Amino acid sequence: MNRIVFRMTVGSAMLGGIVLVLLILMTCLSITGRALVPLGLGPVPGDFELVEAGIAFAIFAFLPLCQVQAGHATVDIFTSGLGLRANRILLAVWELLFAAVMIFIAWRLYEGMLGKLKNGETSMFLQFRVWWAYAACMVPAVIGALTGLWSAADRVVAALTGRETRPALGDAKH
Repeated sequence: MNRIVFRMTVGSAMLGGIVLVLLILMTCLSITGRALVPLGLGPVPGDFELVEAGIAFAIFAFLPLCQVQAGHATVDIFTSGLGLRANRILLAVWELLFAAVMIFIAWRLYEGMLGKLKNGETSMFLQFRVWWAYAACMVPAVIGALTGLWSAADRVVAALTGRETRPALGDAKH
């Protein structure tokens, strides 16, 4: 199961990275086009609409890998003095909260997508259907929710048994 979850999260992050690189290239092209307006060029039409949708997708695409690698930022000023068992319990609680938040986000994206699909809303300049962006973001959000559930279950088992199956929070070794 660990391999399946890890591959799923890496695939999501790779896709997010590809989208991010394409957005960077498009932004550079658009800026160059703006600078060369006197030569008859111009910005990429609807560039900010594409950046808005693409960045949202990339953020959701990177979250599952960050979760599976325990890569979220932490402040352990208070928890560093606690024992190993207390830290495992605290980590399990945070993982459960993360899973709940990701499930909530995926559900709200789904509801938002249905609303945009029903009302037929389109973007201002490109006139692409807004529900497409919601649907695209929902896929990695669901992967994030599944990863969150897997991660929470793994941390709860570690808290109950003391058996670590993956790096503790903030541990870069994996």
